[in-house]
Amino acid sequence: MKAAMMAFAAMAHTAEASSAHAPAPAPVLVLVAESSGGRNTGRVTGLKLPRFVSLKSEKARMRVGPSTDYAVRFVYMVAGLPLELIEEWGNWRLVRDHDGSSGWMHAALLSGQRTAMIAPWLKQGAALRNRPSPNAAVTASMQPGVIVKIENCSGSWCAAAVQKPRLTGYVAQTALWGVYPHEVVN
Repeated sequence: MKAAMMAFAAMAHTAEASSAHAPAPAPVLVLVAESSGGRNTGRVTGLKLPRFVSLKSEKARMRVGPSTDYAVRFVYMVAGLPLELIEEWGNWRLVRDHDGSSGWMHAALLSGQRTAMIAPWLKQGAALRNRPSPNAAVTASMQPGVIVKIENCSGSWCAAAVQKPRLTGYVAQTALWGVYPHEVVN
C-alpha cells in the first residue's frame, strides 16, 4: 500500500545538505507555536487557520524553516496534493501532509483549489457514487492515496472528480484526507 501511495504522493527525501547557518527544525516549530497565540486566522492573508490547500506545482520543496536558507526536508512531485496549512509567515506557509510531516513552503507553490486524498488509513479505499448516499450506485472504487478534486462538500458527502480517467461523483467525507469532519465547502 505504501508503494501505491508513493506513486500518487511521490515524496522523496533530497540529498541536499543544509547550509552551515541553518538551525535545526525543532526551534522553528516551537517559535511558530508560541507566536500563533491561539489565532485562528493567518497573519498574512487573514484567512482561516488551519485550512486545506493543494500543491500548485509538480515539484515543490518543503523546507525546515521559512526561507531558502533552510535545508530541504522533502520534495513533492505531484500537483494537486492536499496539504493542511497551519501557519503563515511572510511569503512562507507552514504545511502538514497526510503522513503528518510538516515544514515550510513558499506561498507561490500552493493553491486554494481544494483537493483531497482517499484516506491512506483505509484498507478498502472508497467508493465514488452517483448520488450522495451510501445506497447509491458505485461509479468507481478508489484506492487509498488517490487524489480527487473537491467541487463542494455538504458536511457528510463531497462532490469530487478524478482526473484520469475523468469521473465525477460523490465520496463520503469520512473517507477523505483534505477536508475536515463536517466541513461545508462551497
